Amino acid sequence: MILLSRSLWLAQTNTYVVASEPGGPAVVVDVPPDPSAVLEMVRRHDLSVAALLVTHGHVDHVGGAGPVAGATGAYAYVHPDDDFLTDSPEEQLRLLFGMVPPGDYRAPAERVYLADGQRHTLAGVTFEVLHTPGHTPGHCCFLVEEEGILFSGDQLFAGSIGRTDLPGGDLGALAESMRTRVMTLPDDIRVLPGHGPETTIGEERRSNPFRHLWS
Repeated sequence: MILLSRSLWLAQTNTYVVASEPGGPAVVVDVPPDPSAVLEMVRRHDLSVAALLVTHGHVDHVGGAGPVAGATGAYAYVHPDDDFLTDSPEEQLRLLFGMVPPGDYRAPAERVYLADGQRHTLAGVTFEVLHTPGHTPGHCCFLVEEEGILFSGDQLFAGSIGRTDLPGGDLGALAESMRTRVMTLPDDIRVLPGHGPETTIGEERRSNPFRHLWS
């Protein structure tokens, strides 16, 4: 499996490009509001965008999905519980900055709705959907079991967890998601988060400062 990553936009959101072979189709996991950088990242490696997997509807993860989808014809895979966020990137920007910076923030029009337990084989790679509400109601992690990788979005970070003080956030729901959907995974699963460095389930089980929430 080919796995590329780059931190983009003001929030240094980790964007991942996943493909099964060089020169073929690829999946982009999370698309921040820097669509030209995402497209260049894909083209530089002679890949084409087949699908966009969105962990949740915050603008730093989905703000570039509409333009990238428009440029490539790819569908965005999102959870319907986050439509209130996915549909309002400009409103989110106003709340963050008091204005909308210049740019194209179109919401993705063509969507495939995610549900817990689904398995989507995209660009030759199978992603299992883990619905993990808490950071947002529709937050999802994506497990690539064959490669031992979890794309955790803003659910779990190296040494931290996702904040729950934004609209739709719920600390109790996040803790329950951690107990039942994330910390049930094997220790050697690599965790590729939405921000910051990668980690493993085992490392976070042992040392995460918030581990009391799911112990």
